Amino acid sequence: MATGEGKKMPRGGYQSTDDKQLDERVVNINRVARVVKGGRRFRFQALVVVGDHNGQVGVGVSKGPDVSAAVNKATDVAKKSMLKVSLYKGTLTHEVEARVSGSRVLIMPAAPGTGLIAGGVVRVVLEVAGVENALSKSLGSSNRINSAYATLLALSKMVPSSQWLTNVGRKTPETTPGAKHEV
Repeated sequence: MATGEGKKMPRGGYQSTDDKQLDERVVNINRVARVVKGGRRFRFQALVVVGDHNGQVGVGVSKGPDVSAAVNKATDVAKKSMLKVSLYKGTLTHEVEARVSGSRVLIMPAAPGTGLIAGGVVRVVLEVAGVENALSKSLGSSNRINSAYATLLALSKMVPSSQWLTNVGRKTPETTPGAKHEV
């Protein structure tokens, strides 16, 4: 490599300079079984959410022969699939909804001081992404894996605040000459 670091860029495009700053949360562990001639073979499935509390978040699901192997593999998958979320003053820029399989997630921005009003896996994903004030509603299926991916899809649909305000017809204070008000 040209920089001489020797690190490869993961498929997700995110390369962490220091993995110790990432918050890794194990959301769910399932014991799954495969039936064979001699009986059942058990494995473990882990759902892990990784984020840096500054707009980067990823979700990973993986299986392994034991819990620690499943968690490590799921953490690697989550780090590779990290995406950048556009936040505005600790909240989201606009209301967004996403659907994955039977799970639907609706996430709305909230005023400062409201806190994070969300439940289950949606709350965990928003926390590690760095969202401080938001409202959410989980509709449809309560499957944790589908809800996590629906939340990630909803966050990926977010547009930056400057683009959102332009689309709604307002101008940002930075672009308006002499403006002293807050949007």
